[in-house]
Amino acid sequence: MFVDQVKIYVKGGDGGNGLVAYRREKYVPKGGPAGGDGGNGANVIFEVEEGLRTLMDFRYQRHFKAPRGEHGMSKNMHGRNAQDMIVKVPPGTVVMDEDTKEVLADLTEHGQRAVIAKGGRGGRGNSRFATPANPAPEISENGEPGQERYIIMELKLLADVGLVGFPSVGKSTLLSVVSSARPKIAEYHFTTIAPNLGVVETEDNRSFVMADLPGLIEGASEGVGLGHQFLRHIERTRVIVHVIDMSGLEGRDPYEDYVTINNELKEYNLRLTERPQIIAANKMDMPDSEENLKSFREKVGSDLPIFPISSVTREGIRDLLFEVADKLETTPEFPLEHQEEAEEGQVNRVMYKHETPDKDFVISRDSDGTFVISGFNIERLFKMTNFNRDESIKRFARQLRAMGVDEALREKGAENGDVIRLLDYEFEFIE
Repeated sequence: MFVDQVKIYVKGGDGGNGLVAYRREKYVPKGGPAGGDGGNGANVIFEVEEGLRTLMDFRYQRHFKAPRGEHGMSKNMHGRNAQDMIVKVPPGTVVMDEDTKEVLADLTEHGQRAVIAKGGRGGRGNSRFATPANPAPEISENGEPGQERYIIMELKLLADVGLVGFPSVGKSTLLSVVSSARPKIAEYHFTTIAPNLGVVETEDNRSFVMADLPGLIEGASEGVGLGHQFLRHIERTRVIVHVIDMSGLEGRDPYEDYVTINNELKEYNLRLTERPQIIAANKMDMPDSEENLKSFREKVGSDLPIFPISSVTREGIRDLLFEVADKLETTPEFPLEHQEEAEEGQVNRVMYKHETPDKDFVISRDSDGTFVISGFNIERLFKMTNFNRDESIKRFARQLRAMGVDEALREKGAENGDVIRLLDYEFEFIE
């Protein structure tokens, strides 16, 4: 099965907890605090493995949780950092955050890496909090939680040339003739239900990768038929070979086929129209093909290169491959994300935009009257507080006051005895 889109869950490892400990040795007076820091949690890292061709493995394992760091130890010994979790992905994988739709990584080259979920830093032990005013603190931090998110992975094949066209126009047959690929070929529509790749070599020893994509039909860009699932694979191709059935045996007009497919490519992604397109007028060994080709040339004009071919007799295929190879030599790669290039003589400048920082906290109110505090920063602070120690609890209260939580609750109408909820925990508001 060819799998080219999956949704998975990734979580970086939590940091190890810091320790409250004291040095108590026989001949060491006033040993003082000796609690070590926790180790850092592991990152979830995606790495390209060129031997992979599909996202099939992610259909069976959808959760990737990196190990946490080791807890701090006595005698100021730090916990061990966790080893990063390396996840192998095929070349051509695009990783996107499901919530923000932000593209996190576009992985194309063998060995290329990207951190998808960062691990949390280790919590500090009590020796970090020692001051002249408090030389023996009973404060330590829990490890920072690792980053967690749901991501969508899309595989966009790394092919130089993409074959597009209606079903049963001969794309699979053409690929089987010019390469060693053996796609399924039969006399019915949608024989190809997954993209096929083949390496093509011309007579003058130039080679390129060609992809046979499932047949498109009218409305494919809106989800009709099979082709809409695989339109994403055309985005990476540098040259499009538009295969058209010139025999008209299925009752369709070749020119109307040409216009319909180009409209679908334009509707899916306007930038696909930037790619050079070569027309392969297929099935020229059939009756009426010559007459249909003459009419087709009159309607299209002389701007586009048209190559009459027959995948059965191999007529015209040599010239077609030479033209494709020539186009590839002069056509640059098209980036998936549009980037504006500076004109000649101009200096590239980086534009910095002011972004409003996220609020430390947000206060809302439930129907039962409970005040609910939420926000990334305050939730992280809560998770890193060791509530087993009174000094840590007092420190947490001071931090909330410094962030303005107390004043904000009063402005919202909180009174003595009201219930305050943070994550799954409830507190009582005391004036």
